Amino acid sequence: MLRGLLKLPQVRGGVHPVGHKDRSAALHILELPLPERLYLPLRQHAGADAIPVVKVGDKVLKGQMVAVAPSEISAPVHASSSGRVVDIAEIMAPHPSGLKSTAIIIETDGEDRWIDTGVSGDPYDEEPLTLANRVANAGIVGMGGAIFPAAVKLKQGTRHEIKTVLVNGSECEPFLTCDDRLMREKAEEIVEGARLIRHILRAYKAVIAIEDNKPEAIAAMRAAAEPYGMVEVEAVPSMYPMGSAKQLIQEITGREVPAGARSTSVGVLVHNVGTVYAIHQALTYGRPLVSRIVTVAGGAINRPRNVNALVGTPVQHLIDACGGLNGDPAKLILGGPMMGVPLLSTQVPTIKGATGVLALAKHEVPRSEASPCIRCASCVEACPMGLLPLEMAARSRADDFEGADDYGLRDCILCGSCAYVCPSHIPLVQYFQYAKGEQDAKRTATKKMDYTVELSLAKQARIDAEKAAKAAEKAAKKAAKKKPVTATKPAETDEIKSPSEEESV
Repeated sequence: MLRGLLKLPQVRGGVHPVGHKDRSAALHILELPLPERLYLPLRQHAGADAIPVVKVGDKVLKGQMVAVAPSEISAPVHASSSGRVVDIAEIMAPHPSGLKSTAIIIETDGEDRWIDTGVSGDPYDEEPLTLANRVANAGIVGMGGAIFPAAVKLKQGTRHEIKTVLVNGSECEPFLTCDDRLMREKAEEIVEGARLIRHILRAYKAVIAIEDNKPEAIAAMRAAAEPYGMVEVEAVPSMYPMGSAKQLIQEITGREVPAGARSTSVGVLVHNVGTVYAIHQALTYGRPLVSRIVTVAGGAINRPRNVNALVGTPVQHLIDACGGLNGDPAKLILGGPMMGVPLLSTQVPTIKGATGVLALAKHEVPRSEASPCIRCASCVEACPMGLLPLEMAARSRADDFEGADDYGLRDCILCGSCAYVCPSHIPLVQYFQYAKGEQDAKRTATKKMDYTVELSLAKQARIDAEKAAKAAEKAAKKAAKKKPVTATKPAETDEIKSPSEEESV
């Protein structure tokens, strides 16, 4: 009750960067014209790459599955529009490394024809596991940037008691307004999606959390949720990183997710509003994830706004639809300025987790030259996880990853708050990204080595078993050859033999 009256923030740390949201948030979502070609990377999700099920020359329809998921921790890929597969080749990935990534390239035919979705009946009449599998087949991943397969989280209801479905509409990163516009324009669909997720998880209620700097979105969502008592809309303080799942859970429920644990340990499951909308589209209309709302903004963009972009659309196509550039951008980013990744080219495709395309002007990019640490402890105060960023960075810099873990590297959410407030401009979060990447590579190598040893042992066991079987067969044959022959007893007669005859016998 005290929190409800005073609106006291429950989370520690955090920062308050300038929003830069007004220009893009003021305009309705723009529907883009079809691009000439779509580039669909086989990896747009956490987990293993999808496996192509089409070949060059195949004609495809919008929504048709073109690559399947090889495991549960993966997601299929669907054609974003109708056309013809012209190549399956390596393209530049939307990644700061500039490395290549395999993609299915589709030449659009201009018709944008959908497949027959074949959806009928009320999804509330279906079993939760059936609905979760439909979400998996729709290729839906976390749309807030995490890109974790949504169906895996939906199936948590069979393993844990989920009391609250938390819909994340905070959108705390500067410049980004795609979730804000989506909530304003698609409020009813998002509320219905939250109700469907609650049904799948058998949760008690759904809470839609929105930062208090989005009054229009809050009003729209409250109006849409009003008929349903089990769906609530809560305003949360505007700060970064309020959009992080652990911080949002603590703010809404007052419960802190333990270190190393997941949100299910406190009975909460979090989904981004974009993910919730995609789940509604999949379960109500049978539409897989083939498009998403993307914020195109920054001082170098002529007309910043949100666009509905087909997955696989080149970034340049989005920029052109917003009036192009008014000069050379100082920095290109895919995502938000705090956690997004730098872009080396505008020819890379948009992916399922792309929340924004930012072309920042020189005055919007902070000074990057680092100077020695002055021991001000600003990074400690800003860290929302209560960690010691400088100590973790010092050990990461020295490749002492175990030492960095001792200071909580595993709990770091890579939000960048520490680097944002550092007066010495030390790239703290880059050290953490490096350390986590090296640890992941080490774990992958260890798993690969263990798997190789396991296969080697299994092969040796098979060879030994085959040798033993052959030896047993050979011994059996040899024993059969040495088996003694039983002598036949002569027939008795009444003839009496002479002593000499008996001796000769």
